[in-house]
Amino acid sequence: MSYQLLIADDHPLFRDALMMALQQGDLSDSTIALASTLEETLTVLEQREDLDLLMLDLRMPGSDGFFGLIQVRKTFPDVPVVVISGSDDPAVIARTRTFGALGFIAKSAPTDVIRQSVLAILNGDEVWPEGVDATPEDDELLDIVRRLGELTDQQRRVLQHLQQGRLNKQIAYDLNISEATVKAHVTAIFRKLGVLNRTQAVILVNRLAMDSENT
Repeated sequence: MSYQLLIADDHPLFRDALMMALQQGDLSDSTIALASTLEETLTVLEQREDLDLLMLDLRMPGSDGFFGLIQVRKTFPDVPVVVISGSDDPAVIARTRTFGALGFIAKSAPTDVIRQSVLAILNGDEVWPEGVDATPEDDELLDIVRRLGELTDQQRRVLQHLQQGRLNKQIAYDLNISEATVKAHVTAIFRKLGVLNRTQAVILVNRLAMDSENT
């Protein structure tokens, strides 16, 4: 059977190796698209309504940690997502499940294991590492996700720029909008997140960042 797959990872060697691994066996007839940033990932998702599965790295340009997963799940709720990560931290795996992924695959897994895991998810199953407690956790984190879900796409983009410490005029230039529009977005972001200033907004979003360097 032919599937439509998307690999979103900014490491070319791993991305290419994964693509080669997936172009064998039962997945040999599949069409595989590639993305190396969150922005590219969202663009492909917008263009490919027939996508069967997104394989998402947790850390790539535009998404440090779970921000990208949360944005994908809100904007494209019907697209199945499996996280492929270098981390084996049980807390990372649990949060992955909390934020809507259908599985978690370690980058260190043998290629045949990765291929079988992808097939299992395509067949409607979930795939989680054996011996790891992937129980969804933390009502506080879920509340943060709920609040982030109230932001518009443009407000999320502005929030990411705030996270990077950029000034209003820099954000306006990058997003090709006026400073007045940026200020309006920032005000709306503070209100929806229940914070008073940029520092509080960044601290809140950083709760979704990865603690491990191996993601």
